Amino acid sequence: MSTHSNAEEESDSVSPLGPKDIDLDDLWRESWSDEEDDVKKKRQLKAESRSWGLIKQVVHWSPFVQVYKKKYPWVQLAGHSGAFKPCDNGTILKKKTDKEFLCLTKILEDEHMLQITPKFYGEVEKEGLMYVKLQDLLAEFDNPSVCDIKMGTRTYLEEELIKAREKRTMRKDMYEKMVKVDSSEPTEEENRLKAVTKPRYMQWRERLSSTATLGFRIDGIKQADRDPDKNFKTVRTRQEVAYVLRKHTDHQDSTRLKLLERLREIRDTLEKSEFFKTHEVIGSSLLLVHDQPTEGVARANVWMIDFGKTTPLQEGRRLDHRTEWEEGNQEDGYLAGLDNLIELFENLNTIPAPEGLEGEG
Repeated sequence: MSTHSNAEEESDSVSPLGPKDIDLDDLWRESWSDEEDDVKKKRQLKAESRSWGLIKQVVHWSPFVQVYKKKYPWVQLAGHSGAFKPCDNGTILKKKTDKEFLCLTKILEDEHMLQITPKFYGEVEKEGLMYVKLQDLLAEFDNPSVCDIKMGTRTYLEEELIKAREKRTMRKDMYEKMVKVDSSEPTEEENRLKAVTKPRYMQWRERLSSTATLGFRIDGIKQADRDPDKNFKTVRTRQEVAYVLRKHTDHQDSTRLKLLERLREIRDTLEKSEFFKTHEVIGSSLLLVHDQPTEGVARANVWMIDFGKTTPLQEGRRLDHRTEWEEGNQEDGYLAGLDNLIELFENLNTIPAPEGLEGEG
């Protein structure tokens, strides 16, 4: 998975997991006033009762307690640094974009989408910038492991492709990213110019991963108590994806089954959603979160996130999200990818490991 250095080149949307290099001192300053309030409440409760259980309930949602407990509240696996800020009461702030704000507002009117997306609490101004206030999807977990899966058979809008062709700009930054992964990929002319066009780069990137073949790709993983891993640029085959997901779920079958149940529920829900049928859903992810099972009982959930590139269709148009994309039909392959992801989870334990990794996966 590539680190985003150019906002135009990569998806506008960001996985709401927070920055890997988040400054804990900044979080302390963000949370200081709320923490003071919680300390006062704690002292008052101690005077009334010595019950630690009661005190724990009161301070549970303190942002600093959450930061201390998890080291940082959200781990940003994809996207732009600084896009998120910690908030209170199990919420997070994400930088507002007009397109995503419009989508989140429309989702409030769709009973089906509300079941599978983070709760949306409107817009908030902070330090002169506008944010959307969203449910912190990690708040219910103790020590979560997280996987960001980018859905669909392409991660660029048709309008982006058209604009890039109309304004044929050679991009040196995209060329450099390409040769870092595969130095044999550029053409003779591209090597001479040391640059590629945006459409060329985007379409190469889709073929490189499992996006083009399976309709989804692993963008990043954060295992509990480990650093985020974004090195999935060339995870492409069914065997490779299964190998990564087995390791992500710690080979726990109860976790696999819980995630599988939720993925099926999301598919059933999307097939009923009017919002989903009337939007080109590009760059959106499924966020898979789980804790270690307790006494054999799994704690896991999945949500649909990131709507920064989701675009409404012209009135009267519908997508089935499974038809193969041809330029002009706006099909995004979201459900085709979800079908493949579900099938993969159904057979996760029996799909052989990639050659050379048989003893590990």
